[in-house]
Amino acid sequence: MSSAKLFTPLRVAGFELANRIVIAPMCQYSAEDGRMTDWHLIHLGQLALSGAALLTIEATAVLPEGRISYADVGLWSDETEAAMGRVLSSIRRYSDMPFAIQLAHAGRKASTEVPWKGGGQIADNGATVAANGATGWRPVAPSALAFLPNETPPVALDRDGMARIRDAFARAARRAARLDIAAVQIHAAHGYLLHQFLSPLSNVRDDEYGGGLENRMRFPLEVFDAVRASFPADRPVGVRVSGTDWAEGGWDIDQTMEFAKALDARGCSVVHVSSGGLTADQKIPIGPSYQVPLARAVKAATKMPVVAVGLIVDFEQAEAIVATGDADLIALARAMLFNPRWPWHAAAHFGARVKAPKQYLRSQPRRYPHLFDE
Repeated sequence: MSSAKLFTPLRVAGFELANRIVIAPMCQYSAEDGRMTDWHLIHLGQLALSGAALLTIEATAVLPEGRISYADVGLWSDETEAAMGRVLSSIRRYSDMPFAIQLAHAGRKASTEVPWKGGGQIADNGATVAANGATGWRPVAPSALAFLPNETPPVALDRDGMARIRDAFARAARRAARLDIAAVQIHAAHGYLLHQFLSPLSNVRDDEYGGGLENRMRFPLEVFDAVRASFPADRPVGVRVSGTDWAEGGWDIDQTMEFAKALDARGCSVVHVSSGGLTADQKIPIGPSYQVPLARAVKAATKMPVVAVGLIVDFEQAEAIVATGDADLIALARAMLFNPRWPWHAAAHFGARVKAPKQYLRSQPRRYPHLFDE
């Protein structure tokens, strides 16, 4: 029996994870009018055989105008729900991997081209047209401040617009429950709408949703409350946060800790600590485990489980993060794209066991005779 903490189970809000490895949401920019396609069947299907404890569906827009790009996945209609259901049903025929979903609204970072075609804003005036002929739309945000100087500024949200978005998050959570998705993650990181409300660099409102920290947290907390009330009580609802903007005068770890405390008090099940994405002026000290100190700080301030993410690629590195208590779980993204069997290899390294499909059992190396569970 392995002594590696990485391969011990963890219970999160009544839901048991088989180990401490979760797959982070990764945008694929491959949907059609918000509907998942066969690419998602291939992409999610291979990751569902990885041996990780949980697979999180990419940032999923709760409204069409909340998409980062015209090719983002959505969950705002019967059509988008049916497309996602088709993909999940196909995968579940061969894998019992539990799914989470990240619900999101891009705010001022919406209406862009896909990354491999430049990723620039597609303006709503018809002057800029995507490679596939799609035209853009006018983004919305807490304040009429563009992400980049050359972009069309977003429309500042009024109360009706905020209520519409809050209710859309709740409806998407109900759709996720109908799809038997195990957990919801609310995206309040990487410079998207809820993070825009949190950061003083993007929120200069003069009403009760702007100004001091309590006001800037108000709308993200309202969205959390709406989602928590709309998703089954025995399934986890978590939040992804940016621990810092990495920019002077912006959102920082002290404010993140206060936000995490407020979420904890409202029944948040888990917090996933990333960073950055709010401003082009960010100065990120990128390196292995560079975001782990942010996760450690949030863990010290709250009682809920904490997920660390960011340039975690080495098996011993991942084990150290959970074994020392810096975080309860580690999330992998690009490392899983590069090596979709990362959990298998980590289990072999530590002498642990991992679940594998019966069709792949014959791949078990002889030097690891007890690696696979069926």
